[in-house]
Amino acid sequence: MILHLAAVGAAAELWRLVTFGGVSPLRQVADFQLFVDSVTGNRSSGHSKADLQLQAQKLAEKLNCDTIVSEISIGSGTVNFKINRELLAKTVLQHVFNDGSEYGIRSELFSALPKRKIVVEFSSPNIAKKFHIGHLRSTIIGNFIANLKEALGHQVTRINYLGDWGMQFGLLGAGFQQFGSEEKLKSTALQHLFEVYVQVNKAAQDENVKKMAQDFFKKLEAREAQVLSLWQRFRNFSIEEYVHIYKRLGVHFDEYSGESFYHEKSQEVLKMLDKKGLLQKTGEGTGIVDLSEKRDLSSCSVVARSDGTSLYITRDLAAAIDRMNTYNFDTMIYVTDKSQSSHFQKLFQILKLMDYEWAERCQHVPFGLVQGMKTRSGEVVFLEDVLDEARTRMLQNMASAKTTKELENPLETAEMVGLAALIIQDFKGHLLSDYQFSWDRVLQSRGDTGVFLQYTHARLHSLEQMCGNGQLANFNAACLQDPQALSILQHLLRYDEVLYKSSEDLQPKHIVSYLLTLSHLAGAAHETLHVKGSAPEIAQARLCLFQAARLVLANGMKLLGITPVLKM
Repeated sequence: MILHLAAVGAAAELWRLVTFGGVSPLRQVADFQLFVDSVTGNRSSGHSKADLQLQAQKLAEKLNCDTIVSEISIGSGTVNFKINRELLAKTVLQHVFNDGSEYGIRSELFSALPKRKIVVEFSSPNIAKKFHIGHLRSTIIGNFIANLKEALGHQVTRINYLGDWGMQFGLLGAGFQQFGSEEKLKSTALQHLFEVYVQVNKAAQDENVKKMAQDFFKKLEAREAQVLSLWQRFRNFSIEEYVHIYKRLGVHFDEYSGESFYHEKSQEVLKMLDKKGLLQKTGEGTGIVDLSEKRDLSSCSVVARSDGTSLYITRDLAAAIDRMNTYNFDTMIYVTDKSQSSHFQKLFQILKLMDYEWAERCQHVPFGLVQGMKTRSGEVVFLEDVLDEARTRMLQNMASAKTTKELENPLETAEMVGLAALIIQDFKGHLLSDYQFSWDRVLQSRGDTGVFLQYTHARLHSLEQMCGNGQLANFNAACLQDPQALSILQHLLRYDEVLYKSSEDLQPKHIVSYLLTLSHLAGAAHETLHVKGSAPEIAQARLCLFQAARLVLANGMKLLGITPVLKM
C-alpha cells in the first residue's frame, strides 16, 4: 500500500510496499523498492544493467536511515528499503484501536473527499408478488453501496421504488375479480395473488380477459374508488411481507416509493416533452422521443401509449425529476440487473435532452444473473425459500461439526451464517458477471466462503474471551516480529486502499478478497502464534494483534451487509 508517513509522524510518504507476507527472512529483499529508472525517466533508453546498478548505488549513498527506515540496500536496478518493524506494529495497531469502526476511513486517501448527497434506488420488487430471488442481488448490492457511502460520511437516502403500477395490475385486478378469494387474501396474501396471477396469465390471450384487464387499469388510472381500494390492499399486504424479508436480510429503507406516486406527474412530463418539441406521435398515436443523433428516428423511446396512459420510462422520468427537487442530490445510483441497461441509457439521454444537467450525475450499476439456484424440492422462485434453505443447511452443518460451540440461539446463528454465505458467494466476482450457484460450495466452512469469515470472526472472539477482553493499549511491539505477525500487520495497513477501490468502482469484490486473505492470515497465525501458555508480554502482544484483525474483519463484514457472529 501507499504508507502515509504522516501516520507515523513523518512528512513524506513511502513508495508502494512490496508484499512480504509468507516470504522467508532469508529470501526477503525489502519491504518496498524504488526502481531507479522510474526516477531518472530512463525506462525506454536501453540502459545496461551495469548502468542501472551504478545509478542505484549512487542514489543509495545519498539516502540515510532514520526512525522509519531501518535498512537501505541495492538490488538489480533498485534501491531497497526495510522499515522499522516495531514502529510498523505499534502504529498500525494503535490506529486500528483508536479509529475503531472508522479505521481505514480516516485515511488520507479520503481526507479531501467532499461530502455528497447520494440517492440509492435498489431492491424494487413488484407488489402483489412474492419476493422473487431475482431481487436478492439488487437488494444486497444496493445495501452494500449505501453502507459504504454512509461509512465514508456521505448523506445517503435509500429508496425502494416498488413496481406498483402498470398494465400487469389491470391483469391481476381482472384475475382477482374472477379467481380471487377474500379469505385467502387475508391469510396468505402474496401466495394467493401469485396463484391468481398464474391463472389469469393462462387466459391472457383471450380477448375478453384482455379487455377486462385494460378496463381495470383505466379505472385504476382514473382513481375509481372500488378499484383503487383493491389495489391499495394489494400494496399494503406486499409491503408487510417485504418488511419481514428485509428484516431477515438486515436491510432498511428511508423511503418506500413506487411508480404509482408518479402517475399524475408522468402526464406533466409528457407536457414538458411536448413543449420542448421532443414528443412525437406515430401513425398509431403512440408518443415517442427521438434519441438518434441525426434525428431520423433510427433510435427512439416510447413514452406514452396510444390511449395516453403512462409507461415505465415516463414514470421513471417523473421520479428522477421529483427526487432532484426533493433531495437535491449530487449522485443518484440505480441498482438493477443488466437487462435494464438500455432502459437507463434512454432514461438518462431523455433527461439530458430536457436540459437537466444533473442527468450526468445519474448512474446505473448493473449486475449479472444467478444460475442454478435450487432448493431440494426443485427450482427456486422465492427469496424466502432461499433464506430458509440456507438456514436449514447451515443448521445441519453446525450440528454435525465437531467444533460447534453450544449456542443460546442456534437458529439465529444459522440464519446469520447462511446469509453471510449467500452474500460472499454473490460478491466474490465482478457484479456484471453471471455466476453458477452451488449450495455445497457456498456453505463450505473452509475456503473462500462467508462461512469461513464467520468462523474466523467467532474463533478470534473466542480467543479474546478465553485470554482477556478489552483493548490492550500497552503492548511490546518487539514481540510481533514473527513473519506471520508481520503479514497480518502489512495486510491491515492496506485496508484503506481496498475501501478506496470499492468506493471508486462500487465493486464489493475488493473488500471480499481482502477479508478472505485476512482470515487466512489470521487462521495461519493462530496455529503458530500461541497466546495461551506464552510469556505474559508475548501473549499480550499477540492478543492485541488478533483483536485488531477481528475488529477490521468485523468492520468489513458490516459494510458488506453481514452481521458477525460471536460464537458458532
